Amino acid sequence: MLRSFAAVTDDNTEILTVGTMPGTASLAAGEYYAHKRNHFWPIIFALFNGGRTLTSYEEKIALLLSHKIGLWDSLEYCDRQGSLDKDIRRERPNNFKALFQSRPKIKRVVFNGLAARNYFLKYNSVSDGREYVLMPSTSPANASKSFEDKLLLWRRALDIGGRVIANK
Repeated sequence: MLRSFAAVTDDNTEILTVGTMPGTASLAAGEYYAHKRNHFWPIIFALFNGGRTLTSYEEKIALLLSHKIGLWDSLEYCDRQGSLDKDIRRERPNNFKALFQSRPKIKRVVFNGLAARNYFLKYNSVSDGREYVLMPSTSPANASKSFEDKLLLWRRALDIGGRVIANK
């Protein structure tokens, strides 16, 4: 069984970005969105760091948390060959009820792709007053949208409370 990572949140987290399950590159690196062609970190850098790339995972996480954004996955465990969500078997969900109780400021959940949303909905209710937003996956397997298209959509999804986002 593959195991996901712990939630990346703090007491100020207002937006939770939810993926499905880390891919092979991420599991090997022990970091969310570690695949070199995944658009997640380039989008974050474009929105919150003037396009400047950070190489340290600790710096990447600090950047997210400084903008009240957290990370987690719909699934805690699963069987899967490779990195594709369609190959997931025997999944076990993460405990979002406990996370939301411990992080009550989370008011928006942004799903990084359809599979993340579908697995979340399979095990959780969305009638809790939070806003739930489906975004196109940042995975390199999702070539249906360009980086620029994804950037525009993610900009809208991650803007909360009038926060200043670069390149608006």
